[in-house]
Amino acid sequence: MRNSESVTFGGSGLDRAAHVRMDTGAIAALWARDDVQVLPIWRGKPLIKDDIAVRLPVGHGVLDHRVNGALFMGMDNEAPVFALDVSGWTPPELDAEEMVQFFDPSEQQHPDLPKGQVFCELRSVMARLSARDAELIATAKSLFDWHRTHRFCSTCGHESAMTMAGWQRDCPSCERKHFPRTDPVVIMLITHGNSTLMGRSPHWPEGMYSLLAGFVEPGETIEAAVRREVFEEAGVRVGNVEYLSCQPWPYPSSLMFGCRGEALTRDISIDPIEIEDALWVSREEMLDVFAGTHPVIKPARVGAIAHFIMQHWLADNLE
Repeated sequence: MRNSESVTFGGSGLDRAAHVRMDTGAIAALWARDDVQVLPIWRGKPLIKDDIAVRLPVGHGVLDHRVNGALFMGMDNEAPVFALDVSGWTPPELDAEEMVQFFDPSEQQHPDLPKGQVFCELRSVMARLSARDAELIATAKSLFDWHRTHRFCSTCGHESAMTMAGWQRDCPSCERKHFPRTDPVVIMLITHGNSTLMGRSPHWPEGMYSLLAGFVEPGETIEAAVRREVFEEAGVRVGNVEYLSCQPWPYPSSLMFGCRGEALTRDISIDPIEIEDALWVSREEMLDVFAGTHPVIKPARVGAIAHFIMQHWLADNLE
């Protein structure tokens, strides 16, 4: 697919300098450099100003000044970049219920930061970020989520420790090494003639529909996962399947494999446990969706791979 890496989080060519991660002395030296930059992440939210990721100096009051706990992200224009979780700070008027919505509209202003620099939901700015900022934030968010949910060794249950500059956890008890996980997910443009198949989950906001998607199971190919998920969710049989593009998706840490499939049947029979609704949408209707004039379906969120694929489908630019 042409321009497949132009999807949000699709990669910016960041030099991740993986060879440095195992050298604690080298990491400490990078942390001590005058040009070091630190990307603060608060409860999964990046610090943003004017659609740009804010990077702070090591000595800033918002940060823990120690290198322990910081993730080494790589070298950006020869400057070392780290990320640090600053979730220990609690805003005085934090609305916990607002933050657990499907989309959290709240923004948090730290008292030690100038006005306009706020921690905000990544989905609200992802399509406007530079490719480099998007890659750094998505990577940091995924890694911090992994460290938060995988503190204990899955072999013996002992608490593990962060190593390799944040890219590994080691168990001091059984010496098992653990690595960041990425969950493979298929998301598919299923077409039949001039229409594509759309569905919605029960807890999505009103009017939100998207391409069908699901996790790849162990021992399963991407093509088989596409066919299985579509049949399980919508009762539609799929024939030929082609890979289109992929997108790292830090919710919490998936790799979305965008595919195109040809439907062999058109009748829909949904599994209400999996999805709430599914329907065929013609190209003409999809134009209305993108224009925001469709009576039922709201436009897909710009920046998500579903929007990216549908946009290319409408432009007849999938090859």
